[in-house]
Amino acid sequence: MSIARKILENTFIQVLGKLITAGLSVVVLKIISSYLGTAGYGDYTTVYQFLAFFGIAADFGIYTITVKEMSKDDKKIPMILGNVMGLRTMLAILTMGAAAIAAFLIPSYAGTVIPMGVLIATLATFFTLLNGTVSSVLQVHLKMQFATIGLVLGKIVSVAYMALVAYVLFTGDLVLGFQHLLWAGVLGNLVMFVITSYYVTRFSKITYRFDFGFWKRIFITSLPYGVALVLNTIYFRLDVILLTLMLPHTEVLGSNSNFCPEIMCGNTEVGLYGVAMRFLEMLVIIPIYFMNSVLPVMTRFIEEQSKRIKELMQYSFDFLIATGIPILVGGFILAVPIIMFISDPEFVSGNIYTFGSDLAVRILMFAMLFSFINALFGFTLVVLNKQVKLMFINAGCVLFNLIGNLLVIPTFGFRGAAMTSVFSELFILIFTAWIVKNALGFSLSPKTLFKVIFSSFVMGLAVAAGYYWMTDVWFVWQIALLIPLGGVVYAIMILATKAVTPEMWRLLRKS
Repeated sequence: MSIARKILENTFIQVLGKLITAGLSVVVLKIISSYLGTAGYGDYTTVYQFLAFFGIAADFGIYTITVKEMSKDDKKIPMILGNVMGLRTMLAILTMGAAAIAAFLIPSYAGTVIPMGVLIATLATFFTLLNGTVSSVLQVHLKMQFATIGLVLGKIVSVAYMALVAYVLFTGDLVLGFQHLLWAGVLGNLVMFVITSYYVTRFSKITYRFDFGFWKRIFITSLPYGVALVLNTIYFRLDVILLTLMLPHTEVLGSNSNFCPEIMCGNTEVGLYGVAMRFLEMLVIIPIYFMNSVLPVMTRFIEEQSKRIKELMQYSFDFLIATGIPILVGGFILAVPIIMFISDPEFVSGNIYTFGSDLAVRILMFAMLFSFINALFGFTLVVLNKQVKLMFINAGCVLFNLIGNLLVIPTFGFRGAAMTSVFSELFILIFTAWIVKNALGFSLSPKTLFKVIFSSFVMGLAVAAGYYWMTDVWFVWQIALLIPLGGVVYAIMILATKAVTPEMWRLLRKS
């Protein structure tokens, strides 16, 4: 089998696995949000967002460096794996221990389910980190189908356990049920790690090694990339943590489930915002997959100083906006049925709360569009070896995001956090685009952008008219009929306006 075919199959299996797990993630979101309600789901979101700050410190970009080191010499894989297992286990124990201690010390979390939840979920994060370590062997051998099997089976176990908790075992005890939902994540990640490790043993022994000189070299090598990852995580998760710390926390799970909706509470705001953020996370993987495919061609063109880099950049930009803008328009119009589909009517504006998750979706759709374009410029900076500038941009964005959230959250709650996310993505877009423009010496044409905007506008009119006509129809039918309708109208319009040219399709297929 050719190396090209191996890479293609390896990529396809990973994408397929991501699609399956994305579908299962929607099921998880539906189960948890319906079972716990807005406040309970807010606590659930807080637990994992809080852990993300510490988990990224344990990861620190070591996975990428590990794959690179293993690819140099197959004979050194057992040695590298053993040492990285030791290094990441030590980092995981330190960071997860720090997370658990910090959760119990934060005054805002006292008397809530969050500290115990963090303590339980540290185990899930621990197994995720170990799984990522051993799966690096499969990545080097282009056998990620085995890691995908572990990922999918682990997710199935989690979903089954969660359904059992929500619908059978703990229907009358939300606090205990909350904890078991977290244990479901632990069990699923343990299953994933065990299955992945089983397949890894076909290629390498899994043992712990303690070569501290090697640990130091790996850690120093991963330092710039690790710092960039930490900054990115802080920017992406900061608003959720600030919501829980700056707004009063109401312990809804215990007793007072009918508190006055006029009072902004940290856990409720996070619950409403968290559902919308989870939907956004499902969308922003699209440009990452696309740019991973374009990256080899872009690297070759830049190294060869080919004039075709301008053509590739333009077509990539056109493709990303041609994907992102209609998603923005469709998501904005269909925000209510989308939230009904992935969560519960309680999360929709006007049912219990004046502002619901559908409003957060509408705001975050603009952040999604900017992030699509940011993927192009971010990847380009990496190819140009300007990661340091990207790191400084991320640092500036973190500061901007922090100040913005501190100013708006006390008054506007999750609405202010969502708007801050939009402007943060715009902040990154402005600076990355400016650096790329100066480095490559050309600007992108907005010609296709105008055609895509017009096509999306026509599509939006068709979807809005259909949504108005189907106001009293079950939300599942609204989604099932209006999304395909929008897709057909948009496809007709971009072909009619020639927004996507045959040359673009040929280049993208080659990439």
